Formats: sequence, structure tokens, C-alpha cells
Amino acid sequence: MSAYIIVDTKISNEIEYEEYKKLAKPIAEKYGGIYRVRGGTLDIRETDLWTPTRMVVIEFPDMEHAQSFLDSEEYAPVKQRRHKNAKCTLFIVDGS
Repeated sequence: MSAYIIVDTKISNEIEYEEYKKLAKPIAEKYGGIYRVRGGTLDIRETDLWTPTRMVVIEFPDMEHAQSFLDSEEYAPVKQRRHKNAKCTLFIVDGS
């Protein structure tokens, strides 16, 4: 069953974040990740729990692949770059 990493991102440094994107994508793809949404236009209809900023959705073959990507040694320094240049809410959800 597919699993999805879903990230809401508020970017503080656009230039550095662009570099993060270039570095993260090939690593995600190595773990079977396919970017389905990457900062597209939002049509926000309800905000009872939070107001999204910039959404990213990456599809993986399963939960294990998504977790392996996030926990990989090669992604660790790239993740640090994201943390320095953006605030995020990130979670993994099983697809149906």
C-alpha cells in the first residue's frame, strides 16, 4: 500500500530552500518517492486545526520506504538544511 509524506512548509530563506529542493529530490526518488504536489496553489476551505502554507506530497511504495528516506544517513544533512531555512509540519500517512 502506498504511503505519503505530507509536509506543510513556511520558507524563511528562499535561496537556500531552492538548494534543499535540488538535494532532496534525488534522495527521495532513490527510495521510490514520487513528488505529487510541490508547492502548488492552495484553495483552503477549512482551517479549524491549522492553516497550511506550502504543501508538499511525496508518494512512496509503502510506509517503510518513506520512513527509510526520512531516516537515511544521506538525507540527514539535507534535512538540516531544511530545518535552517524553513519551519515544517511533516507526517507520513498510509494510502488506501
